[in-house]
Amino acid sequence: MAERAEREQQNAELDDRLMTAVQAGDVSRLGDLFERHHRALFNFFLRLSADRQASEDMVQDVFLRMLKYRATYRPGSQFRTWMYHLARNVRIDKVRARPPEVELDTSAYDPPSGDAPPGDAVDRDQQSEILRRALARLPEDKRELLILSRFQGLKYEQVGELLGCEVGAVKVRVHRAVKTLRAIVMDLTGERTSCSANS
Repeated sequence: MAERAEREQQNAELDDRLMTAVQAGDVSRLGDLFERHHRALFNFFLRLSADRQASEDMVQDVFLRMLKYRATYRPGSQFRTWMYHLARNVRIDKVRARPPEVELDTSAYDPPSGDAPPGDAVDRDQQSEILRRALARLPEDKRELLILSRFQGLKYEQVGELLGCEVGAVKVRVHRAVKTLRAIVMDLTGERTSCSANS
């Protein structure tokens, strides 16, 4: 646990140094930041929009905005929080400019794959499919909250800064989003029906 916290701290410090260098005029360091974060940003956008091309375009837009708004970055602050603030604004602008015309592709919610025995793989695939469908049915604000806190690994403090609310409020909202997700999963699997039939 301590090792992970130390690694996160080192990554945060490196991001801060790179962005501070960009801010000071060393634009080449933006390429280093791109290499470090473009996959996470792509996954963030894909999980929200399920449109691969739009997600790629939005990733590019985030890095263009990093360059354009580099003066707004505060050295010594959390780079990832600032980056996701830009990402959320890019997405809002994209949605306003062109409403999404594609159905939500729930394959964007695939969990990382790992080696598992064939029987386990089938169960995992079924559970993943149910989770994908449930996430797709969540209201967008709850889906974004879970994606930021669970898939993108942002801490509650960072999510709170992004959403402009206290950590306690973030915890309550995550709890409610998980509860809603659980209800959707129960609905999809028929558990709610069988429970009410048995009572």
